[in-house]
Amino acid sequence: MSTDTPGIDPLLALRAPQDPACDVFLTGTVFLDIIFTGLDSAPVRGTESWARGMGSSPGGVANMATALARLGLHTSLAAAFGDDHYGEYCWDALEQGEGIDLSISHTVPGWHSPVTVSMAYEGERTMVSHGHEAPAPSAVPGQATAAPDPAFPRCPPRARAAIASLVPGRSEPWVATAARHGALIFADVGWDETGRWDLDALPDLAHCEAFLPNAEEAMRYTRTDCPRAAAHALAERVPLAVVTLGAEGAYAVDGRTGAAAQVPAIEVEALDPTGAGDVFVAGFVTGTLADWPLADRLAFAGLTAALSVQEFGGSLSAPGWAEIAAWWQRIRTLDDQDPTALERYAFLEDLLPTTARAWPLRRAVPTIGFRQ
Repeated sequence: MSTDTPGIDPLLALRAPQDPACDVFLTGTVFLDIIFTGLDSAPVRGTESWARGMGSSPGGVANMATALARLGLHTSLAAAFGDDHYGEYCWDALEQGEGIDLSISHTVPGWHSPVTVSMAYEGERTMVSHGHEAPAPSAVPGQATAAPDPAFPRCPPRARAAIASLVPGRSEPWVATAARHGALIFADVGWDETGRWDLDALPDLAHCEAFLPNAEEAMRYTRTDCPRAAAHALAERVPLAVVTLGAEGAYAVDGRTGAAAQVPAIEVEALDPTGAGDVFVAGFVTGTLADWPLADRLAFAGLTAALSVQEFGGSLSAPGWAEIAAWWQRIRTLDDQDPTALERYAFLEDLLPTTARAWPLRRAVPTIGFRQ
């Protein structure tokens, strides 16, 4: 269940009657995530390990979709859902719990939901996943076909933005369609299993407004030995290059103006890092659509990611405006705060309500089975 604060719309001042109903479109695979936390070390073969915490929630592309929706963006997701209890739970959690538009998603008869078990320990996570590729839907809603259907999702809804995950050597036709219809494309990328690390092997990069790799990925793709140099090299290929630097925060370059910005990370005690990268992207997309300065976008993205790792799970840990307001109210009362660091987040004053709920906030129960 979302903990968002009603009435906060980061795009309110920019909305016009002719705008698309959808703020952000995305597509991908929804997993059921089962997360074990509070492990002191990696499981040892032949032994049983007990975790101090456990959570279950929609995962995969649901992490990003939930993060966007909780920040007040009208989010449309195209995905396949199994017709098992896991799929029913994920659909209900996203549509009813988070208000995500699933009108172009579909349930596949006889297909079981993909599952990921994630174990968090020593600030890292280890995952085991299982699933089978879903057959594409037919032109008839609610039915499926074994053969790929070019109508899905080549014709995404008209949107302000779309988020894509780039894969070397593969082009997704819907990306070009979305860009042609006016959507700003934000893209991340995974590890290049081919070892080529060739930007020309990412054909959809040509349609992107922003590219958001991590430092290692950025340096390998640009043949540089410095994340900042990599960001500048990427900015020659895309209008916005954003390189995440882990504990050092993030660095971004605007290829149109040459302007650069770096914001340090917020130090927090991480409970579960699952989905933090997705939350970062969602925060940056929100700030970009709201037309904030580049440094403010980076700061906001880093803040939302930092808040997310202090909670269980990927999608359930994504913060809404209630969490952000509570953090901002609390952080200003601490005696040892650096005034300069606080000033970095002063832009939140104009966004957040004057009163906020107490910190910490009670989140949704991260498990399957309880009913309200």
